[in-house]
Amino acid sequence: MTAADNAHIRHRTQPLRLIAAAGFGVLVVVSLATGNADLRLGDVVTGQISDEQLHVLLGSRVPRTAAIVLAGASLSVAGVIMQLLVRNRFVEPSTTGTSESAALGLLLAAVLVPQMPVLGRLSLALIGAMVGTGLYLLILRRIPLHDAILPPLIGLIFSGIISAVASVLAYRLDLLPSLTQWTVGRFTGIIEGRWETLLLAAVALVYAYVAADRLTIAGLGEGLSSSLGLNYRRTLATGIGAVSLVSAVVVVTCGSLPFLGLVVPNIVSRFVGDRLRRSLPWVALAGAAFLLLCDIFARTVVAPAEIPIGVVVGVVGGVLFIVLLLRSEERI
Repeated sequence: MTAADNAHIRHRTQPLRLIAAAGFGVLVVVSLATGNADLRLGDVVTGQISDEQLHVLLGSRVPRTAAIVLAGASLSVAGVIMQLLVRNRFVEPSTTGTSESAALGLLLAAVLVPQMPVLGRLSLALIGAMVGTGLYLLILRRIPLHDAILPPLIGLIFSGIISAVASVLAYRLDLLPSLTQWTVGRFTGIIEGRWETLLLAAVALVYAYVAADRLTIAGLGEGLSSSLGLNYRRTLATGIGAVSLVSAVVVVTCGSLPFLGLVVPNIVSRFVGDRLRRSLPWVALAGAAFLLLCDIFARTVVAPAEIPIGVVVGVVGGVLFIVLLLRSEERI
């Protein structure tokens, strides 16, 4: 990309920065104000808030909004990393078996040690996610990929197999409610003390920005990137580790959120280009905003009841996935 192209992109995205920042701020405020409890943010600003309302704000609303922002940003960035490592725009943790493998790891943890602490369950989910992602990449290496649609198609089949194995195991062991909790994302149980695990996902955000240039070179393929002096296998391993960590943390904390890491990076790339270091902040911001919007919809459309956000994200993300497939053939 030439200097003129970079200047054009900067000029084109400058108004978008202000709009995006303002829009994100509005979504955060609306998220904090949404809920069944009687809480008006105007009372918070003026200091006319009771102890009970303050408890609701700090113990429930703030943790939930923070969890949504962290999950949305980290899953979107994990999608970018996965797309670079596989060299395909239509893959992300839920289309490569990573999220499903993390849920299977959690199920095994529940079977082996039912009272296992969070750190132990997270470790098994992480191991499951890394093994699943590694198997997916091995499968891709052994199959001639003549069409760019094959990697996500193979990933969806692979994910389906893992989900089927987990469902049979959960059914035989009477653990289907637990499996549903991990495979259908929801933030209803996020309160103070139950969202901080997501801070680990921020590690992947930092890693992605620090390693942006190496990941970009790795996206050129093993042969070319090695000829440019990159330790491809080390970059691949750390990238898989980052994606697996995000997937495991999100599944453990709030359940799977399909297609988020696929649609957000593709939409962002249409506005700010494919230069990873420049696009990463946009991807993180857009992912958080997208998930906030889906959560607000899930909480208000059938209020006082609530739709699991995993269902909303799955439907919206699935439709956008199909649209991207139909319109982006030349961009694959």
